[in-house]
Amino acid sequence: MQDRALRLPNASEIAAINAQHFADTPLRSADLLFVFGTRVEEELRAETAASLWEQGYFRHAVVSGGITPGAKLSECTLIKAAMAKRGVPADLILEEHRAMNTGENVMFSLPVIEATLGLANVRTVICLGNSWTARRYAMTMQRHWPQVEKMLLTVDGFGVPRDLWHTHPEFRRRVLSEWDKIEPYKERGFIAEWP
Repeated sequence: MQDRALRLPNASEIAAINAQHFADTPLRSADLLFVFGTRVEEELRAETAASLWEQGYFRHAVVSGGITPGAKLSECTLIKAAMAKRGVPADLILEEHRAMNTGENVMFSLPVIEATLGLANVRTVICLGNSWTARRYAMTMQRHWPQVEKMLLTVDGFGVPRDLWHTHPEFRRRVLSEWDKIEPYKERGFIAEWP
């Protein structure tokens, strides 16, 4: 396949990605904010979580992410500390420190949620992650935790309007990489269809 940094999607692929991949949903108060770990823009992730907390959008949070190559602290440790610094009560933030991918984020967090809150007590979840990964967060959660209602909020620091993602080389590379994973991941059972 052509290098995604050089690949220029055509108008129909851009339209399909804009319509299907960027799947932020309307938000309402949720039982849990699920913060997916990231190797970039941890502060933006924490800032967004803190803003949601201030607006009353969640009662508890879970932050999931392990230690990435070259790092000394887990993604969870970094993001949780930044959230707490911005006013989210640390005792309301559950921790998962082993996950190295989106599937593990969900699979390894479920026992943590069960032990602390009880999965049956969580009916609504806001998934918070990178814009370029977009609906794959909710699709991964749908595969492993279909019972819960999922909302999606994604963020990025590229500084271009999201519908112009294809004009920014790095944003384009990341979006196309994720877009290309959706069908193969569905076929392999890693993710499940979500609206």
